[in-house]
Amino acid sequence: MKKQRMVLALGGNALGSTPGEQLEKARHAARALADLIAAGHEIIITHGNGPQVGMIHLGLSAAAQSGVLPAEMPFPECGAMSQGYIGYHLQNSLVNELAARGIQKEVAAVITQVVVDADDPAFSHPTKPIGAFYTEAEARRVMAETGQVFREDAGRGWRRVVSSPRPVDVVEKSAIRALVDAGCVVIASGGGGIPVVRREDRLEGVPAVIDKDFAAAALAALAGADQLVILTAVDQVCLHYGTPQAQPLERMTVSQAEKYCVEGHFAPGSMLPKVQAAAGFARKGGVAVIASLEHAAAALRGEGGTRILPDEKGGEAT
Repeated sequence: MKKQRMVLALGGNALGSTPGEQLEKARHAARALADLIAAGHEIIITHGNGPQVGMIHLGLSAAAQSGVLPAEMPFPECGAMSQGYIGYHLQNSLVNELAARGIQKEVAAVITQVVVDADDPAFSHPTKPIGAFYTEAEARRVMAETGQVFREDAGRGWRRVVSSPRPVDVVEKSAIRALVDAGCVVIASGGGGIPVVRREDRLEGVPAVIDKDFAAAALAALAGADQLVILTAVDQVCLHYGTPQAQPLERMTVSQAEKYCVEGHFAPGSMLPKVQAAAGFARKGGVAVIASLEHAAAALRGEGGTRILPDEKGGEAT
């Protein structure tokens, strides 16, 4: 395969939920990522942060409730902390793995702000649960005191919910492109990025969670990537997943992917946003791949995974 610029999206659950577990999983991921770097590709890495930002928010919320902190930490700041924490583990693991292979390569983690539209309808319909579980009485008290929105979460208690707007722009895109052009491996837009809105001539953080796959697709387009690679727990996208009729897909055109999404083949909050993000990137002329981390290199050789192609390049899904 010729040298390409790629955005690789790692899921937050693939990185564990405790510092020790996360560092070990980051080292595992670094081995697969180093294979692609050794092949000469230009790599930008994004990652989820669900377990990690939840842990940070929960800990700081508990500290605020007990009086150790004067107030609860705002959610954008929790997202920034998770970017630094996860970025450090990936950065450290990749530097060590590359050095062990005799590859001299700088690895830079960039705290990344992602612009969302202040008028995005998602702000009127918060759906993303974050943070600690509360009793109904506690949740209603906090809602009355703060204006935050809480909802019952699958019989486990009440949790705060925030909006999940779509990404519009990446503030640090020029810096990210410059680092990649200079030969660096870049870690950016972690957890979907820190959501910010433009208010006149200022950027302001907002309590929201941007879907990491949509953010990765936006970053890939803005960074001039040839490929978007979404790494997940399964080797291929399937129709009728989890049933005896499961049908793995080697490739889809954008139109086919959109059709399958409308037909309800993919689970919301799981495979659906991955396929939607991949199709969105392919619609702009790129190629997207959905595959497992372990088989990423093989998928990029066309030996696994699911490829999503622009309509003019595709054929029938197989």
